[in-house]
Parts: sequence; C-alpha cells; structure tokens
Amino acid sequence: MGRVAEIGCIVGLLGWQAECGGRTVVHHLRDGQGMTDRADDFLTIPVCEAHHDRQPFGIHYRQSFRTRTKLTELDLLAATIRALELRRQIEVARLRSPE
Repeated sequence: MGRVAEIGCIVGLLGWQAECGGRTVVHHLRDGQGMTDRADDFLTIPVCEAHHDRQPFGIHYRQSFRTRTKLTELDLLAATIRALELRRQIEVARLRSPE
C-alpha cells in the first residue's frame, strides 16, 4: 500500500487539486462490500484527507462526491492502476538507460 500512497491524491491528479488537503491516505474501495467488510489491499486508492472523509469533498460522502466529480470508486481505481503502471515504466526505463 506504500506504493499506492506515493502516487499522492488521485482525485487531485484527475483535476480536483484545489480541494486537496492533508496527508495522503489509502482508501479501501467500498463498492461491492458490506458495511462491516473491507476490500482487499489490492483494491485501494490514494486520496488526501480532504477527499477521503471531509464533507462535502470526501469519498465517504458518496452521493455528493459522485455528483460533483462524476467519478466512481472504480474510476479512481482504474486511474490508480494507470498511475502505478506509468511509475513502473519510468523506473524500468531509468534502470535500462546508461548513466
């Protein structure tokens, strides 16, 4: 989950950076989960504290979050996976390049 947190707030990276605030936390997706269930650690997204649980910006306030951003948790997971892959490609290229 540390690699996920290193990305920074995925909501901010998708254009909502003006609302960002606080440290980056790793949010476990709630889609498809019961109230007491927790998603697997592979189903996590990095969000700042404001986009995690502060009203009205936070992802825990699902209806207002989706209405404002038009983003679902699955959209944010897809963006997180893309960001992780881009970071991996950059690291591989860095390792292969002559110094």
